[in-house]
Amino acid sequence: MQQISLAPVDGVHITILMDNAADWLLSDEEGLVRRWGIDGTAGPLPVIPAELAVDKHSFDFLRAEHGFSAMIEVVTGSGTRRVLFDTGVTPDGMVGNLDRLGIAPDSFEALVFSHGHFDHVMGLHGLTRRLGRTNLPMLLHPDFWLQRRIVGPDRTFEMPQPSRAAIEGAGFTIVEDEQPSFLLDGMLLVTGEVDRTTPFEKGMPPEHQALRDGRWQPDPLVHDDQAVVLHIRDKGLVVLTGCGHAGIVNIVRYAKRLTGVDHVHAVLGGFHLRGGDVVPATVAALAYEQPDFVVPAHCTSWLAHQALAKGLPDSYRPNAVGSRYEL
Repeated sequence: MQQISLAPVDGVHITILMDNAADWLLSDEEGLVRRWGIDGTAGPLPVIPAELAVDKHSFDFLRAEHGFSAMIEVVTGSGTRRVLFDTGVTPDGMVGNLDRLGIAPDSFEALVFSHGHFDHVMGLHGLTRRLGRTNLPMLLHPDFWLQRRIVGPDRTFEMPQPSRAAIEGAGFTIVEDEQPSFLLDGMLLVTGEVDRTTPFEKGMPPEHQALRDGRWQPDPLVHDDQAVVLHIRDKGLVVLTGCGHAGIVNIVRYAKRLTGVDHVHAVLGGFHLRGGDVVPATVAALAYEQPDFVVPAHCTSWLAHQALAKGLPDSYRPNAVGSRYEL
């Protein structure tokens, strides 16, 4: 594999705009994360009218849902630049949290989608309503558009499918690529399709299907799954995933091979770990990589969280919507 040159940056800030978990009681950690909540400093607590309260208001908490979205801020000597990564699952969830955090929806230079599953895409409807017609670049894998479903013993779950016609009609500039690509003048890498090399990260069960060439076929590998990689000067790589369908260990190792940077400073995002033998195998492999910080989110089960916290006690950090990681 030919290595590519990823320009190092002075710092990376990642703000979690949507995740499965909300926790008002998490505290800041100096030099790493600012939390949103009673002890946090990531932002003020907005208020909403509440007629049955003595002072006629209550707090307007951030929303959590089964979805993922993050704001990536790249810090350089000339300033800070923003990219939006995924948009969550409901039309009002992510964009509402932008409002609660005081982040302007039109402040992003580009939008990157980790893959085409609805819990990462459908928040785009709310963003589009706020932006109006926009030529914002949208980076994605060609398989992003596939119609997908999960076939169960009693019923079939048809996944909401992104509409290319509607998205193009809203003005977005669609950039499709299976290969690695860059944003922000070579400072942000989108991996494209990830090499699958570990024997234990097998992807989705065969019940997960995609419509290809007019036929429903097993779609275990979710080829459109991709991650964002950044290189912080003197610290190492930051790897941000949406669901990690390619396998979080595969993704980390692929990022290292692509960039030639051996140390991983932080791994954040969905790890798509539920249970079974893949959990201890993943924990052992991540521990071998020795990342400074591991922040599992979204589609990472409590069982997997506990295993990661035990296996990487110095690196593991819990996540919650509104957390701002200052790397």
